[in-house]
Amino acid sequence: VDLDTAKQELEEFIPHVRNISDSSIRKMAGRDLVRFKEFKKQGIAVKFGRFSQKENNQIRKNVEEFLSITGIDSAEKLLFTSRYPEDKETISRLKAEHLFCEKLSEGIPRPWRLIYYRARKMFDPNNYKGRYTKEEKEKLKKYHAMHGNDWKKISEMMSRSNLSVAMKYSEIKSAINYGPWSKEETQKLMHAVEEVIRKRMEMEDANSLSSLEKSNRDLSIDREKLYQRLPWTEIEAKVGTRYWRQCKQKWTTILTKKMTEGQQLYRGTKRLEAKINLIKRLYEMQVEDANEVNWEELSNTIGDVPRAYVQAKFYKLKVSCVPSWQKKTFSEIVDYLFEKKLPELEQQL
Repeated sequence: VDLDTAKQELEEFIPHVRNISDSSIRKMAGRDLVRFKEFKKQGIAVKFGRFSQKENNQIRKNVEEFLSITGIDSAEKLLFTSRYPEDKETISRLKAEHLFCEKLSEGIPRPWRLIYYRARKMFDPNNYKGRYTKEEKEKLKKYHAMHGNDWKKISEMMSRSNLSVAMKYSEIKSAINYGPWSKEETQKLMHAVEEVIRKRMEMEDANSLSSLEKSNRDLSIDREKLYQRLPWTEIEAKVGTRYWRQCKQKWTTILTKKMTEGQQLYRGTKRLEAKINLIKRLYEMQVEDANEVNWEELSNTIGDVPRAYVQAKFYKLKVSCVPSWQKKTFSEIVDYLFEKKLPELEQQL
């Protein structure tokens, strides 16, 4: 099926399909379209949102049956094959021969990708490992000395995710200041951000402007370039006393204050209104993954602010309001906020 036809046919089952990447649509056309049509014949609608207990049980049943058919030792080997390089070839062959995609999604009227993510969440023994112990931090320093920034290798040695070990090392690699930002640190941050943005702009302009034009030109950039895809590890190194996440959060705060001319958008009644609007808009979007959210558009829900500001507010909402949020999918978190927290906020307002 060509891409346009796939979009058209999938739109009947997934209204927001045109907001999904082309590569994901192609995969869905192969894995889901026939399944969706079969469910339609049975009068069953495609589902999104939180997985029910019945669906979770069906996933367990499907995984157990597949293990029984193939003789693969464990669900971890099946769903995290890369952790077992010595068995990878055999497992991959068995998954292909016994139609793993079809078997895993059997009886569950949802996109295959969501079923797969849910299964990985349910069966990953490395999930929810909590804070790093003192011993783990020492191991991380040792492994980094041996392997540098090979986070994939280090993550396997520590049974943590790539992102987790990279972020934790960024925090512990040097003496970091966790107190309020000093005036000197703030100036260092602003100069570091300006430097990397100027460098980027000069590279972009290298082929389009003459040297005379460049020498007479003031730096003029789109607002989005002030906060999108900045090299935070490079900025961290220039600041020296803060790790990259602190730099990013502080820069977002500075930008927010400048863009709103110092207005307090998240205080008093405005704070309640912003939370209510954010939950409503996220629910209306009906997306299954945080990566599919148009955070730029959502920034208008709270005000003229950087998208990182909105993302930070959503993070605080889910952490403070959603029980066991780490074990829930993005759509489950949004559903909970809409059904349980929204009425409470509206009552407070």
